[in-house]
Formats: sequence, C-alpha cells, structure tokens
Amino acid sequence: MNVFSLAFGIGTRDSAGNWLEVYYPLPLLSPSEDIIKAISGPCDYSGGNQSIMLDQDQLNQILDNFAGRQQQQLIDLLSSLLLSKKPLVLCILEKDLTPESVPEVYLKLHLLSHRLVEPHGVNLDGMFGLLPNVAWTSAGAIALSDLPQRQLEARLAGRALSIDSVDKFPKMTDYVVPSGVRIADTARVRLGAYIGEGTTIMHEGFVNFNAGSKGEAMIEGRITAGVFVGKGSDLGGGCSILGTLSGGNKTVISVGEQCLIGANAGLGISLGDKCTIEAGLFLTAGTKVSVLDADNKPVEVVKARDLSGKDELLFRRNSTTGVVECLTNRNSIELNAELHAHN
Repeated sequence: MNVFSLAFGIGTRDSAGNWLEVYYPLPLLSPSEDIIKAISGPCDYSGGNQSIMLDQDQLNQILDNFAGRQQQQLIDLLSSLLLSKKPLVLCILEKDLTPESVPEVYLKLHLLSHRLVEPHGVNLDGMFGLLPNVAWTSAGAIALSDLPQRQLEARLAGRALSIDSVDKFPKMTDYVVPSGVRIADTARVRLGAYIGEGTTIMHEGFVNFNAGSKGEAMIEGRITAGVFVGKGSDLGGGCSILGTLSGGNKTVISVGEQCLIGANAGLGISLGDKCTIEAGLFLTAGTKVSVLDADNKPVEVVKARDLSGKDELLFRRNSTTGVVECLTNRNSIELNAELHAHN
C-alpha cells in the first residue's frame, strides 16, 4: 500500500451534516508503513482515497497502537483530539487523484500551506464544485443557510457575530502560520498558498491558493492562482500577474529568481531569472516588443510570448515613442536584508 498523504482533522458541518471545512494540525506526506498499520486496523481502512469519521473508541485504539513508537507529535495530537466536541475525520489519500470530498480538498490545501508540496504539486481539479460558499465569522465557519439563526442566537446572548468574508476559501493563517514569514494583512492570503521562508507580504500584497513564493521575497502585488515566484524577487506595489482561473488563460506563469516587477506593472508571460519590468508596464503574451542590441539599436520585433522564460531581460516602454522595448538587464536586484532578517 503506497499512501500519498494522511491527516487527522477537526471539522465543521452544517445542520444537514455536510462538511464546511476541516483543520489538519499535522498533515503527513508519504507516511511510513508503521504509521499506516497503526491507523488502518481501528479505522477499517483497506486502501484508496477515503475520508473516515472517527469516534472516541477508534482514537483510543489508534493511540494504543502507537504505544512505545517514536511518533510523539502524532501521539500528542491524538491525545488532544480526544477532548474535541467537534466532528473528527481521518483523511487518507493513497493516490493523488481528483479530489472527491471537502476533507480531501482541505488536506491538499494544507499540504501546500505547510510547504510539504509546491504549487502544482497536487491534483486540485474540480475543487470549486466541492467547496461550499461559507460565512467565515468570529465563531468559525457557518453555512449560509444557518447564518440567520446563528446571528439571532448571538444577538440574544448579547454577542456580536462578526462576518469576515463570504467565500469558498478561508484565510491561511486561521489554519497554518508558516515559519519565517511576515504578513501585514492576513485576509489577503488564502489557505493553499505556499509562502516561502523569508517572505514579506505587505498590506496590498495578495497570494491565492496553489501559488506563492519559493523563498525570500517581497510581495506588494498580486500572486494569482497557479503562479510561483522564485527566491529573491520583488513584486512592486499594485502589480498583477495573470492567472488561469479567469479570462480563458491556460498558460501557467512563473517568475524566476531575483526579478523585479515594478509598481502597477502587469505580467502575462513567465520570467526567467534576473528580469525587470518597468513600473506601470503591462506585458501580455501578445504585446509587440522591440528587441534591442548592446547599442540599444532595434534588432527585431517579436511578441512577448517569444521571450517567455528567458533570463536577464529588462522590459520598458520608450518614453518618446511609446514602443515596448526589451534589452539585456545588466543590474540584478537585491532585497533589503534588514527587511527580512527577523521573519
């Protein structure tokens, strides 16, 4: 049996018994056969991808199976779950297939935010059809159908029920806070984002699910779903990167290491390492670009997609003619070390 991942979770269900969300404190990637054997018996797991509701007796049996084993983190978690009054679930994924349930989707989103897999490292096809639209509140996830009654109950008890958002995705930091990061506005980073160690995300920065930064980076713009940014890159204030969720765009865009995307710039192609886009320049795949030689003389005109993924390029707009130009980028950017030293 080759189990891809597994995790014990604490979930929320609506009044009809449907899953709204699941919190996995300790997801495991490629767990050992020893762990699988300790778990599979009490849960009647025989293979495949499954989400199994757990009761207290099953948890106690699993704990007994771990007695004397070197799995202290997992033992501590299971001991804590015995105190839970919320629904408990064990999600086991034998293969990385298209998810078929809310617990499966949440496990894969946790794997990303725990940095156990990188963006595009798990199959998320069809996930939007599985995730319910939820009211994310000061009292946790609430089904929209149950919200009026919950608001009334809160008011009658003299409490205010604050609704942070109505969305299919929660914010990442309610589930995972990766080590070595700074996030100025946590509402702008969704669960399923991969935030590399040393990354700083300022107030206007945004990171979607299945996207993020490989390592140390400054994010003051938008990292759209599917986009992965290399180490040492700087996304200027208000800049935007085209994703694959809207507009019919099927191209997966990436940004290499030590790149600079200027303030309010836009990107519709991939960048190699040490590339720069001038502030305010929106570079789509079909943008006509005049390629210059070492003497700043035009050599040819190409579409921007023909330059996708190439290293050490500088894109700018000629302030006299308005022509978009590309030349060799002789100056690589370096992030301010003091801004990232204490993440």
